[in-house]
Amino acid sequence: MKIVLTNDDGIESPGLAALYESLSAVGDVTAVAPAVDMSATGRALSREVVVDEHEYGYAVRGTPSDCVVAALESLVPDADLVVSGCNRGGNLGMYVLGRSGTVSAAVESAFFDVPAISVSLALTSEDFESGETPKADYAEAAAVTRYLVAHTLDSGVFERADYLNVNAPRPGTGTGDLAVTRPTHGYEMRVERDGDHLRLHDEMWDRIDRGIVAGEPDDSDLRAVVEGSTSVSPLTAPHTTEHHEVLDTLAADY
Repeated sequence: MKIVLTNDDGIESPGLAALYESLSAVGDVTAVAPAVDMSATGRALSREVVVDEHEYGYAVRGTPSDCVVAALESLVPDADLVVSGCNRGGNLGMYVLGRSGTVSAAVESAFFDVPAISVSLALTSEDFESGETPKADYAEAAAVTRYLVAHTLDSGVFERADYLNVNAPRPGTGTGDLAVTRPTHGYEMRVERDGDHLRLHDEMWDRIDRGIVAGEPDDSDLRAVVEGSTSVSPLTAPHTTEHHEVLDTLAADY
């Protein structure tokens, strides 16, 4: 199995190293990842990038989506699977999916008809602010990813899902369970104003910090990670179009 490994935290990140070592046991892994941290870039794309050789594969001076395009069109064109991660911080909720560079790399792969798995480690604000997360903390996420890579390609999972979004619980809180989930709904952003400064705050971090799952359905990705399970959400990439008779009438009357 030929696996392209990418991320948005940069090719030198401990999370990528943890996945590289874990996945090398089940496939031929080539990293094609950003040379530096490109977090929260979504599907931003460059017109031209520079590629440098790296011990894991290739360091791309560009975005996660740049990396996937470069990999599947040039560097590893016969790849069977793209894995993106492991991200330092969770990627939970519908509204986060388009913002995350980690998830966006999986979406980019889906448009190439190459199955993909995005992987993140749900941390608290305190974890995130305390400094670098060591490679050992990604062990559970890496083990789950290796299991999914080894078992999903031939199982038929990707006949209905374009990619899987995986979120592992905070290190030390895991139950060892794997829960099939849906991204939580709702919008958790708020803004604090101080004169001419606006601070954008994602309250999802507060919910993880305080373990708030009130109102969350049993299959919520947030509920799963707060309760110690690893969440895996099977998702599709293309936007859907719904027939709308009122819009048909407005178009006809123009």
